[in-house]
Amino acid sequence: MPEDIAGLPNICGQEDTLEKALRAEQAKAAAQPRNRIDLGRARSAFTIALHMHQPLIPAGGPDLRTAGIISNLRYMMDHQGVGDNHNAPVFHWCYKRMGEFIPQLIHEGKQPRVMLDYSGTLLHGLRDMGLNDVFDSLKTITVNPQYRDAVEWLGGAWGHPVAPSTPVQDYRLHVKAWQHHFAAIFGFEALARVRGFSPAEMALPNHPDVAYEFVKTLRDCGFRWVLVQEHTVERAETGHGPERKHIPHKLVCRNSHGEAASIVAIIKTQGSDTKLVAQMQPYYEAKGLGRLELAGRNVPPLVTQIADGENGGVMMNEFPPKYMEVMRECSGSETPAVNVTEYLEYLDELGVKEESLPVLQPLFQKRIWERFRPGEGPERLAKAIADLRKEDSRFTMDGGSWTNNISWVRGYGEVLGPMEEVSSLFYEKAIKPGVPTSEARYRNALFHLLASQTSCYRYWGQGQWTDYGREICRRATDILTHDF
Repeated sequence: MPEDIAGLPNICGQEDTLEKALRAEQAKAAAQPRNRIDLGRARSAFTIALHMHQPLIPAGGPDLRTAGIISNLRYMMDHQGVGDNHNAPVFHWCYKRMGEFIPQLIHEGKQPRVMLDYSGTLLHGLRDMGLNDVFDSLKTITVNPQYRDAVEWLGGAWGHPVAPSTPVQDYRLHVKAWQHHFAAIFGFEALARVRGFSPAEMALPNHPDVAYEFVKTLRDCGFRWVLVQEHTVERAETGHGPERKHIPHKLVCRNSHGEAASIVAIIKTQGSDTKLVAQMQPYYEAKGLGRLELAGRNVPPLVTQIADGENGGVMMNEFPPKYMEVMRECSGSETPAVNVTEYLEYLDELGVKEESLPVLQPLFQKRIWERFRPGEGPERLAKAIADLRKEDSRFTMDGGSWTNNISWVRGYGEVLGPMEEVSSLFYEKAIKPGVPTSEARYRNALFHLLASQTSCYRYWGQGQWTDYGREICRRATDILTHDF
């Protein structure tokens, strides 16, 4: 698969090829011997994931309406005297440095582990900047059999959208676009090993119909597990948060029509704090834990954390030496670093099945099921939700994320309105008529649609970032109006 098609990233057009190749490669990958961590002798284990993202912005020129769409990293590089933009060269190093750390540790005889989560907009922006050294470094640890077992890539949504307020059909397009782009860069075999999913901003939908489509999309696209923030889920039987946060759960989502979809959920504890990963807190927390019972088996608990891999002084400066120190210390110990998929494969060998895992559901759903039965339809569900909102102002169907003070919906009308209009127009002009996804006009419109839905345009809520988001929506509207 080509990585670039007429100046745009390869994000669509080969869906059938991708699906067939993914199934075939996953079957082959399951049969291949791997250099797995010996969890049979472990008392506990830990895992870290590094999240990397840069949005695409219309800032490649002085006039907003005609400026080229470039990576925010390029803008930072070109304007290092503004704000914190002097960090841009360090960010560049952060995006490639695991390709230096992993080989060094393996050549020392250690067993390093790390999970990587890169947005599609970041990958496209890096390539567009000509930063090929980043890709060379990442390919070393992604493709080379000597190193690849140490690294687990997590799937994501291409444009880094927040799932609770992104139209469900668009979210599926984001996930498939990310798979297209990743396969074009690293190959089908590497994509087949991407079994976990990391939602942007750790945002989990809790509206039953949206949550169901979210999980169904992940399962349809071949993912086995999803990372969730502890405060976005609840136990189905009590409505309280999970008690045993360091074991896998089963996330079950039911919709208004009575359909159900489920996926393994790995719980990320605490809030979003780069210090937790930069200072390798999961290792020290795991050292204080011991094996526990799960589905009649004795298993090591798994402490899980994810953080921005480039943001903040602690991550830029303190993480490298601390990561090297901890990987050297934990290798071969009773508290090893492990990646999630190899941990789940160990549970498979013990006979722990997904159906025997404790059940979770998105936050606030127990209150819905107390007055609404799945299968009663969307109108009855809407009434139940409206009644609950009237009774309790804290009740919300905006979804949850790493921070409880951002709903990703309320207060973002200036940018959500244009986003929703473009989404509707894309459906009417491209999806409904069945325009081939391999056509240039489809790819161009999709690129702008996905780029416009990045979380950054909502996170800041107003000012220049809102202007950026609205401008990309305007361009998408023009493309859909004039080219279709």
